Amino acid sequence: MESITMLGSPKNLSETFLPNGVNGIKDNSKTTIGIIGSGDFAKSLAIRLIRCGYHVIVGSRNPKFAAEFFPHVVDITYHEDAVAKANLIFVAIHRQHYSSLWDLKRLLAGKILVDVSNNMKVNQYPESNAEYLQSLFPEAIVVKGFNVISAWALQLGPKDASRQVCYVYICSNSVQARQQVIELTRQLNFIPFDSGALSAAKEIENLPLRLFTLWKGPVVVAVSLATFFFIYSFIRDVIHPYVRNQQSDFYKIPIEIVNKTLPVVAITLLSLVYLSGLLAAAYQLYYGTKYKRFPPWLENWLECRKQLGLLSFFFTTVHVAYSLCLPMRRSERYLFLNMAYQQVHASVENSWNEEEVWRIEMYVSFGIMSLGLLSLLAVTSIPSVSQSLNWREFSFIQSTLGYVALLISTFHVLIYGWKRAFEEEYYRFYTPPNFILALVLPCTVILGKIILLLPCISRKLKRIRRGWEKSQFMEDGIGTASYPSPERITVM
Repeated sequence: MESITMLGSPKNLSETFLPNGVNGIKDNSKTTIGIIGSGDFAKSLAIRLIRCGYHVIVGSRNPKFAAEFFPHVVDITYHEDAVAKANLIFVAIHRQHYSSLWDLKRLLAGKILVDVSNNMKVNQYPESNAEYLQSLFPEAIVVKGFNVISAWALQLGPKDASRQVCYVYICSNSVQARQQVIELTRQLNFIPFDSGALSAAKEIENLPLRLFTLWKGPVVVAVSLATFFFIYSFIRDVIHPYVRNQQSDFYKIPIEIVNKTLPVVAITLLSLVYLSGLLAAAYQLYYGTKYKRFPPWLENWLECRKQLGLLSFFFTTVHVAYSLCLPMRRSERYLFLNMAYQQVHASVENSWNEEEVWRIEMYVSFGIMSLGLLSLLAVTSIPSVSQSLNWREFSFIQSTLGYVALLISTFHVLIYGWKRAFEEEYYRFYTPPNFILALVLPCTVILGKIILLLPCISRKLKRIRRGWEKSQFMEDGIGTASYPSPERITVM
């Protein structure tokens, strides 16, 4: 791909467009960068370039009007003058306006044009905007880049560690022009990513149009689980009393039914995070190597563990909020008053139940500990926090403490169920209570983890992850395809 040549070459391609003259070329004056277009992106880009020591000239169809929106140190002129005075030009206009530059074809010959445009839809056109621009001006050198950076990010830049790292994907058929734009990107305090030839421009243009790519699967799973358990609770706690005793409990739908759904979904999602790692470990044990690629469904599952963990934390937090609101309901007050009246009517002086007191105390305590551990996992998923931890610290929090959080959450559910799992009245319509269903997956995961911790299995798994493999796989010459490591289980 690097051997692709252009019909034209820049006159001064060896010149480096850096303010301090890198690569041995000393320039006493500020390097001039041209921008075609006077929109918000062009304004933010001009401000960023000025802060980094460049001289900026902006080409506009209406210079007098555009001058009001740019700093006074920026030269605002017509397209012809901007193109003539700069060798590297940012094309900050939409695709449909490329044809307006046709009269400048002769002036654009040999210039480096950085296309920053994006489309409204994924794969909106047969070819990318950059390739289309190259076809219109074959004697110019088109570089695709800076389309994944917003105007806001251009003005602020990566000022502190709390901001996520800004990558700029760059591609061009000219290696020299690509390297110059890469150096310019570094001067602007962004991180360049060399994507190769201009044929990669279409994929780069689709990057800003992606909407929660890694979140779609986990969100679908979470919504499906929430819908199922909501309907399940509605049938058991609302429909069953109405059918059996003509008792109207429909007032439970907004809060009580929802609050019964949230914890089941939360612990199920948390279990799914670690179940994928167990399956990956079992896969490696079965084949006796870490170099055999995981199935696509397992790879996707491993990549979505962070999203599943964050959704689990979200459902847990909402469950806590709903639980705190339960005593504030008017229906709850009426129930307390009715209970007090019944105790007075029955001449009950002391209704203290030692067993129930201990059950609720432990139930609330385990719930608080679960929320605290999940909060710690969520905080360490923040890039600025995770980058401050080494691999061992991060693995301990996300893996070891994650399993502890799952174990405590399981105890929380077990104490909630207590003896009700063995009482017939809780099996309405011959269906088990919600907490029975909620315990199936976490108990399976905990049991699987205990099995992997057995010395005979743990030693073999460690050897495999250090590179040991069965002799037949060495003979077959299985490739070393990359895949998400199950060893570093990331909950958040």
